[in-house]
Formats: sequence, structure tokens, C-alpha cells
Amino acid sequence: MKVLLTGFEPFCGEQVNPAWEAVRRLPDELEGAQLVKREICVEYDRAPQQLRSAMQEEAPDIVICVGQAGGRAGITPEFVAINVMDAASADNAGVLRSGERLISDAPDAYFSTLPVREMVSALREAEIPAALSYTAGTYVCNCVMYHALNAAPQGTLAGFIHVPFSTAQAAARHALVPSLSLHTMVQALEICVRTSVEAWRARQK
Repeated sequence: MKVLLTGFEPFCGEQVNPAWEAVRRLPDELEGAQLVKREICVEYDRAPQQLRSAMQEEAPDIVICVGQAGGRAGITPEFVAINVMDAASADNAGVLRSGERLISDAPDAYFSTLPVREMVSALREAEIPAALSYTAGTYVCNCVMYHALNAAPQGTLAGFIHVPFSTAQAAARHALVPSLSLHTMVQALEICVRTSVEAWRARQK
């Protein structure tokens, strides 16, 4: 079986994005599943295209998109994606969106098909700060999650996980902000992959 993981390039003036840095450090195989890793841009138009192309090319059984949510204190699997683009900050192409739908004739929202509650429980058991999130925002993270769920074939598990600032990013700031080490983020994503693989296999029985 195959798991597609995506992580974003840096944005908003950051030099690195811990989402991609953690994703690219994952092993190539976990629990008998092949892990395919792709970096995608922080652009409303191109990011969904990159994601959909990867999904068509790889035909994964599980899609886990990862992004950074600076200010959050732990790992936050997302529960829902909404059909809107609406953010005060421009994307990396300089594009601003204000209240526009992602896909005009698609549902207002999609719920994650990843085992998000089980992920949170497993992360907490491993003593990694984690919580279920009910908003993926209205920026490119939400955009990618929505498109992943819209494009996922029947039986494919798909969703999104936010990670906080890395400790290196936090150390470079003047004010104290919540953070986790990249090592912990990698551990967290491995747990989320294992939990998702178990859920997918359970559905095949």
C-alpha cells in the first residue's frame, strides 16, 4: 500500500517550513506501507494542481497533507475543510482571496476521512502535545485539505495535519511562542501514519 504525504514550502517570510522538513525526514517505508513525499507551494492556484497531479500519479491509499500553524502548541489533525478562500495575507504568488469558493459546484465542507481522534489519542499516549482542530483556517492549508478530499477516490483516506513552529523558528523570535522540535514532529507524523495505515487495513477486512 502507499501513503502520499505533502508538506509546504516556506511562507510569510520564514526561511523554512517545519511541515516539509518533518515530512521529508520520514522513512520511505513504515508498517509495510510505501511513503511518498512531495513538497508543494503555498499558492491557491498551483498547490491544488500539484496535489492532484501527485494523487493521480501515485494512486495512494492514504493522503496526509501537512502544514504549519504558527502559534499552536502541538500537533493538530484537522476535522473539517470548508469551501472558501479568505485570508488577510497573500499567498506566495502575491494573490489575495476574499470570500471566494474553492470549487463553485462542490459541497460547502468535507470532513476528514483520516482517523483523527485515534491520532490524537495515540499522540497523547506518546506524550506528544496534540488536539483535534475544528478549523483548518481559510488560507492555502484549508485549500489543499479541501482539494485532497474532493479528489480522493472512494476508499482512500485523506486529510490534513497542522504542526506548530519548530524550536529553531521559536528561538529566532523576540517573543516566546509555542514550538516543538523537528525530531518530535517526525515522531508525531510516524504515529499518525501508523494509525492511518491500521485504520485503512481494518476497513479492508
